[in-house]
Amino acid sequence: MKRFLTLCSLIFALLLVITSCTPNLNSSSNGNIIVASKDFTEQDILGELLAQQIEATTNLKVDRRPRLGGSFVCHSAITAGKIDAYIEYTGTAFTGILKQKAVNDPKEVYEKLKQAYAQQFNLEVMPSLGFENTFAMIVRGEDARRYNIQTLSEATQYTPQWRGGFGYEFLEREDGFPGLAKTYNLRFAKPPQIMDLGLIYRALIQKQVDMVAGNSTDGQISRLGLIVLKDDKHYFPPYEPVPIVRQETLKKYPELRKAIAQLTGKISANEMRQLNYLVEGELRDIKDVVQEFRKSKGLGLSSG
Repeated sequence: MKRFLTLCSLIFALLLVITSCTPNLNSSSNGNIIVASKDFTEQDILGELLAQQIEATTNLKVDRRPRLGGSFVCHSAITAGKIDAYIEYTGTAFTGILKQKAVNDPKEVYEKLKQAYAQQFNLEVMPSLGFENTFAMIVRGEDARRYNIQTLSEATQYTPQWRGGFGYEFLEREDGFPGLAKTYNLRFAKPPQIMDLGLIYRALIQKQVDMVAGNSTDGQISRLGLIVLKDDKHYFPPYEPVPIVRQETLKKYPELRKAIAQLTGKISANEMRQLNYLVEGELRDIKDVVQEFRKSKGLGLSSG
């Protein structure tokens, strides 16, 4: 997952080797622009969105490099000029690539990231697509309605009677449960249960637990009628999706800037959850899902 930023130098070195050996990168390109994506469903969708937007609003041809790898692989590829653009998350880039201490203010993170990427890597960090994909504290919709709660602060008066279910990493990592519990004075009836991430939603629906930590844009949240509690004290760092584009490419094709800028703020968290669900839950074709979404937003149909 994009937020697992505790990779050791050995793994980083291995990823660099993978980058240099990946056939996708070294294959001949028939397009003007190479757009890559990281290796999970949401990234498949966002990469295709970026590619369709460019092709629909310019005369440029896009070569797609889906599932290229994680953040370090994509960053290596774009700084080496092997790809031209991909979607990254601000918190991941700020803490993982730049090795900066987490900052909770989204605007501050974006401005510092934009400046550093331009100076250090000759990369343009374009504005956010509109949503965040971060840790999310999730409860059953029926409970949120029963207790009339929308925020974590409001939930804390009920959690002493609740049970929590979290993944091991969330319970252990610095920006996970320990700090969250301290920030909100969050207490449960008993110590939170360590759970496999693949089981947390089932356990929540079956009322084995009452609150879980997931990812804010998980497709199952909408499908199961669950509610993400607002992090009203802004404990979690911001993870906003932003297009990263080589400055050299923007100079060569100035029309790219306007094309990509049209995606600014176009996707809400609920919309991203729905897109993820259509691909993962209903097994819809990604190109069709993206094309329908672009049409619903008045972005028009892809020409290709």
